[in-house]
Amino acid sequence: MSLRLFKILWVIARHRLDTLIPMERLPFWLRALMWFSPLRLMAVGRRTRGERLRLALEALGPIFIKFGQMLSTRRDLLPEDIADELKRLQDQVPPFPGELAVARVEKELEMSLVEAFAEFEQMPLASASIAQVHAAKLHSGEEVVVKIIRPGIDRIMRQDMALMYQVAKLLSKVPEARRLRPVEVIRDYESTLFDELDLYKEAANTSQLKRNFKDSPLMFVPTIYWPYTRRHVMVQERIRGIPVADLETLTAKGANLKKLAERGVEIFFTQVFRDNFFHADMHPGNIFVNCDNPEDPQYIAIDCGIVGSLTREDQDYLARNLLAFFHQDYYEVAALHIESGWVGENTRANEFAAAIRTVCEPILEKPLKDISFGQVLLGLFQTARRFNMEVQPQLVLLQKTLLNIEGLGRQLYPELDLWSTAKPYLEQWMKERAGVSGLWESLKRQAPELSHQLPELPVLAHQALTRMEIEHRQRHQQVNAIHHMQRHMSRQSKRQHRLRIGLLLVAIALAWQPLSTWAVTQDWPILAAAAIGLLLLLWQ
Repeated sequence: MSLRLFKILWVIARHRLDTLIPMERLPFWLRALMWFSPLRLMAVGRRTRGERLRLALEALGPIFIKFGQMLSTRRDLLPEDIADELKRLQDQVPPFPGELAVARVEKELEMSLVEAFAEFEQMPLASASIAQVHAAKLHSGEEVVVKIIRPGIDRIMRQDMALMYQVAKLLSKVPEARRLRPVEVIRDYESTLFDELDLYKEAANTSQLKRNFKDSPLMFVPTIYWPYTRRHVMVQERIRGIPVADLETLTAKGANLKKLAERGVEIFFTQVFRDNFFHADMHPGNIFVNCDNPEDPQYIAIDCGIVGSLTREDQDYLARNLLAFFHQDYYEVAALHIESGWVGENTRANEFAAAIRTVCEPILEKPLKDISFGQVLLGLFQTARRFNMEVQPQLVLLQKTLLNIEGLGRQLYPELDLWSTAKPYLEQWMKERAGVSGLWESLKRQAPELSHQLPELPVLAHQALTRMEIEHRQRHQQVNAIHHMQRHMSRQSKRQHRLRIGLLLVAIALAWQPLSTWAVTQDWPILAAAAIGLLLLLWQ
């Protein structure tokens, strides 16, 4: 662990990543500390800041490369030189040797390369953080690509995840950071990241996504060749498309970039709300475009190693939250957060709504095309800090994906209006979910189960009525028993009360005069009190 941390610090120092920190934004004491940092004794070199950042992320391994890939999709948030360099992390990570690739394929398939493929190119088509892809041809003539997991990659990832857990546990001890639930977020990230190491899962995800978009003009998903797919090797149909980030080629082909950007948003919301199964790693390296019909461009999706889904409740809350934002109904947003348990039950909805309005109104007052979903999320996190709102780990993957989609859409068509593009779709989805058609669809889904249960309804109804009658009789018996106990306790209470009074009267009489003098005295009130006390004692 300490060795890995030392390596991370060494890479940061060697590439002088401290020079990327905006010194002018730091407080004076921190600027002074940075000024006397020993790192300043190391030469920066001739490489640009973007190159140094990219090389550092490559040297640190897959988790850091993934972070760079995510940053590369948000060109609107990065300087152009850094964005251009990080773009290379999408499919131009230094490959591992072709000999290792061949050895791994033969080991996984348990056959020689000649037996498996008619052709196999040892020079990879593309190389990413976790795997690389080689072109090949099957003996049956189909052109395919072979995806191969990097040897030894799981060991490096486990080291990095252990380090991230240590940092997360430290953060969870800080009250301000505890609401971010860092350990849960890292645990979810670990699960999705290690799923990428199992190509059986990626192949299954790809097949599912292909079924969801079968014959769809929006997106095409390549076919998986299952006989040649193993845990660390996957074979799928080779696609011919233009990388979505290659704007020059797309423009030269005459692609309708506005329609392409809007289709990206539609695909996202279709996956999340119609299918509840979304591609959660949609950086430009995994997205291509079919421009056979430039006015009707179609997306091509690959690399389905990371996918996400939501519970029905989270789907509903998310859709209602987004629609409330579209309508600037902040009270509804606050009420939904409280109802869903994302903030404490003791939170006052009107106070939470006022806080959200204060942060978001300046953003939402801008023209829709100038509104960034990232800005809205940042505003919500700032507001949430006051109300101890906890991060929802199940939504982190979704938020990351939506930020990727927004960044990709703005890159294709800077005037993209994410909000107005999504609003009609969400309204229609909510209408279908809550309306008559939604009820009908629900009945159709449950029809097989209902068809088995309908013949049994008379028996079930008789059993239910019998149980109700038995429960009613038991409750009646319980009520009678309780009344009997109450009467018995009441009698006992009265008896104890008489006993206490009788003892008190006898005690007073004895205290007033001794028992031996009663026969010769004429103090009748005392004698009467004593007699009454004796009667009460005898009446027990």
